[in-house]
Amino acid sequence: MIALVAGATRGTGRGIAVALGAAGATVYCTGRSTRESRSEMNRPETIEETAELVTAAGGTGVAVRVDHLDPAQVADLAGRVRREQGRLDVLVNDIWGGDQLWEWDTPVWKHDMEKGFKLLRLAIDTHIITSRHLLPLLIEHPGGLVVEVTDGTWAFNETRYRENVYYDLAKVSVNRLAFAWSNELRPHGGTAVAITPGFLRSEAMLDNFGVTEENWREAKADSAWMVSETPAYVGRGVAAIARDPERARWSGRSVDSGEVAEAYGLTDVDGSRPQVWRYITEVVETAGDTGWEAYR
Repeated sequence: MIALVAGATRGTGRGIAVALGAAGATVYCTGRSTRESRSEMNRPETIEETAELVTAAGGTGVAVRVDHLDPAQVADLAGRVRREQGRLDVLVNDIWGGDQLWEWDTPVWKHDMEKGFKLLRLAIDTHIITSRHLLPLLIEHPGGLVVEVTDGTWAFNETRYRENVYYDLAKVSVNRLAFAWSNELRPHGGTAVAITPGFLRSEAMLDNFGVTEENWREAKADSAWMVSETPAYVGRGVAAIARDPERARWSGRSVDSGEVAEAYGLTDVDGSRPQVWRYITEVVETAGDTGWEAYR
């Protein structure tokens, strides 16, 4: 399996890359943060670290610095994969980088417009540019898979306003991109699916709450945090879809990590099967209760 995870530096992208490595894949890990320089996210994680984790998991990790807003860089990336591998089986679009750009619960007339448009470019343009240059390689062999990573399923986001207009548009649009790719890939035997993790215990989120993966339950957060998950959870789900000879059944769908885990009998690293989206809809919004135990 030859895979490319665009936006593999940290969080969900890293979790997916490592899980694909554990499945034996060669994984191109792209992003802007390297050991030599950081992106404006200014985080310590690097694509080299991710590639090393992929290799340690049993695959072959290849770190490539790419700004996915630059079509020329993405075209060069596609050319490199073609030269070195001659094929591409899995493309994961997990590019984001907008954490510092959006303002929580801020109406459009108060939100910084320049930052908002930059967020949309990072969240949507990057995915389209990457698909434009990598899909021609992927469709040369039937059975290719494209995974669009977002926040919230289509069904969840459809009836809920997500923080502000820019963030809302970004996350709804990425779900729609998976549907678009499913239609464009169908004549070539390809599959496209959108997937969302739940409340993710990413590196940045753990730092935000002042905890580590070892003591994460001590964080002062709302009850949904108790139904949170590691990046490995969604990663295992993506790897399972990639290995599934009947993966086309997922095409065009928008799913969450818990749904995929249930379908394939997967768990998170601690043996739990978090279902945070169900918890939010069935408990937080409906009953106002904190009975989170049943959703792990």
